[in-house]
Amino acid sequence: MATLYTHQTENVAKTWVLITFFLTVVISLGWFFSYYYQSSEILYFAVIFSIFANIFSYWFSDKITLSVAGAKPVTREEYFDLYNAVENLSITAGLPMPKIYVIPDNAPNAFATGRNKTHATVAVTTGLLQIMNKTELEGVIAHELSHIGNRDILLSTMVVVLVGTVTLLSNMFMRSMWLGGRRNDDRGSGNILAIIGIALAILTPIIATLIQLAISRKREFLADSSGALLTRYPEGLASALKKIGAYNAPMLKANTATAHLYISNPFGPNEKKVSAIAKLFLTHPPLQERIKALENN
Repeated sequence: MATLYTHQTENVAKTWVLITFFLTVVISLGWFFSYYYQSSEILYFAVIFSIFANIFSYWFSDKITLSVAGAKPVTREEYFDLYNAVENLSITAGLPMPKIYVIPDNAPNAFATGRNKTHATVAVTTGLLQIMNKTELEGVIAHELSHIGNRDILLSTMVVVLVGTVTLLSNMFMRSMWLGGRRNDDRGSGNILAIIGIALAILTPIIATLIQLAISRKREFLADSSGALLTRYPEGLASALKKIGAYNAPMLKANTATAHLYISNPFGPNEKKVSAIAKLFLTHPPLQERIKALENN
């Protein structure tokens, strides 16, 4: 039987796979370009940089995310209903009370972040608090607590830094190839290596981004399901998603790097019918699909 904790082990394993993937990608890029330029220093730089990026993303990616969102910590006295909803549902879920942040933004949205359940944060916008009734707010909070309970907050938050790292290094290597400094090879061999290097620099961040988006889409369905199990009232979250979908304007600080963390696309929900290929580039599954799944529970 599925529970709030069904996907804990799976998401911990995915986190280690993700870390290994990014380490491998960055080191592979470093090895190729150190070979191309005949400079072992490039490989040493790539290894050190990839290790540093993983450590940094583990400890600080949540703080970066909250800062990018413009989120501010709040107290029970300031937001009594929100604080009570988070506290009561945390007790029900058997989770430590997360920190609570509020984002001054009229767009209704929310996200959870942190490296583990004892260092977790739930952030909601002022717009969400203004339009949600009690059961709808509880549905959203349960969804976010499910991300914490399923241990996918670290996975999703680390992606923000790691995808950015791979993209940054790919851009650096791409620029270096255009600016010269080629290795002393015969022209044919050098041209082939240059083509391989350009292909790697272009395709690597694309693949990393697709992994980021795929993780996001799946985790939203899982959190919807787990949140419904937590409240025993899937209609509350379904109603909340309908209200979120009715607000078409983007968030004031919408950011592509952190878009996948939110309960709904911060650039505004796009409910147009899209092809299977186009869905690969969406940060979230269509709201109508999520609502339908909740209503069919």
